[in-house]
Amino acid sequence: MPIEYTLQRMSSEDEQLTVAWMTRQYGFDPKEVEEWVAHLHFNWSKSVKALDAAGEVIGLLNMSDYRVEEETEVIRSERPELLARLNGLRYIAVFSFIVAEAYRGTRLNYDMIMSLWPDLQEYDFVFIPVMHHLKTHNYWKRWGAVEFFRDGMSVYYMLPFSPVAQKVAQTL
Repeated sequence: MPIEYTLQRMSSEDEQLTVAWMTRQYGFDPKEVEEWVAHLHFNWSKSVKALDAAGEVIGLLNMSDYRVEEETEVIRSERPELLARLNGLRYIAVFSFIVAEAYRGTRLNYDMIMSLWPDLQEYDFVFIPVMHHLKTHNYWKRWGAVEFFRDGMSVYYMLPFSPVAQKVAQTL
């Protein structure tokens, strides 16, 4: 039997929902997450939430317009030429992608991404930071994401769309 859910674009009214989900999923300090949500350029109109048949939230895909160097400051000193190339392109970031445990392994995550796919195609690439301990590295690689940098906290991927971004990805 297919799982029933609906997908909705998010708005700034979903700030506290996002804080609660990120705090619960990753164990971050709620005050720190509130700061991120307030100051790291969340793109609410290009973020999506999933609701089950009862209207309960079962997934969030938060997109952000924040820059690579806001996620990893060390790239400025370790790979300034790469940072300049990336910042010369138009990109959006996956800030957080959380699916309720009961829905992992279903089509939900795929459907959430595909609901944004036309919007994502407007960019040269999608910036995807993934903390080392998370299990989603191979997931993003299956989508075509290419690692471009890593630091002590995360691995940083780009999902290239435009020919110029694909060219950058081929040099990594």
